[in-house]
Amino acid sequence: MDPVKKSLWSLHLAVILLGATALFSRIIPLSALDITLGRAVIAFVVLALLVRLSGGNLRFQRTRDIGIAIVLGGLMAVHWVTYFAAMQYSSVSVGMIALFTFPVITVLLEPFFEGIKLVWQDLVSALVVLAGIWLIVPEASLGNEVTLGIAVGVFSALLYALRNLLHRKYFSHYGGAQAMTYQTLVIVLCLCWFGSAELYQASQHTYLMLLILGTICTAAPHALVAYTLIHLRAKTFSLVACMQPLYGVVLAILVLNEQPSWQTLVGGIMVISAAIYETINANKLHPGKGHS
Repeated sequence: MDPVKKSLWSLHLAVILLGATALFSRIIPLSALDITLGRAVIAFVVLALLVRLSGGNLRFQRTRDIGIAIVLGGLMAVHWVTYFAAMQYSSVSVGMIALFTFPVITVLLEPFFEGIKLVWQDLVSALVVLAGIWLIVPEASLGNEVTLGIAVGVFSALLYALRNLLHRKYFSHYGGAQAMTYQTLVIVLCLCWFGSAELYQASQHTYLMLLILGTICTAAPHALVAYTLIHLRAKTFSLVACMQPLYGVVLAILVLNEQPSWQTLVGGIMVISAAIYETINANKLHPGKGHS
């Protein structure tokens, strides 16, 4: 299969799995920091084993890559904590939607990283995504927890956009599993000093939920995402990944019994439309090539 098409299929699978992570902010009775620490520990172990079993190694190719891995891991650490915090402050839908301002941020920042020009189609796609996101966000007054959740989610989006752009430009020569192994290790080292007693005294059910979060919903999809960034531009990844809020809303309905409004449904259609357009456009512009 063509590498670009394979990357697109892998990306869609990763988005489904990542969409499920939002539920754990409500299912796991821990703070955002503790959830992130537990998630990172499990993901690191699984990814390290995956690299070793696949015949790979965990040695850095260049000395300067150590510093890059630390920067990427630091960005991911704060991104993961603020991601869960945004949903705990507000709700799953509001937190996820606030996070998904990152496609707009990515489109605006990518020219500075890739040396490309910003075209009007990018702006249109970004505006459609932004309009859909803001349509889903419920009304909020300044100073309440919903507003705080939105603000934290947007900050998390900025960190995620920067991490994706830096990864593609400076770290894409590493395999997906290997790259995420480094970054999850950095997350563990950053957060292990701040874990609370609740994490170490949690119930078996809580540990089971952390295991599912760290393996099926973290190690697997993030390895896939890191792989797709080798072949796809960060803009393409960002806009395709905008399907994640819809997956999160659907899962929240089924698992958490949330009731979405008509604004949520219409906004979801707008977001998915932009994601589908970007996916199709990527294949038309670069058929059979390693980048889209």
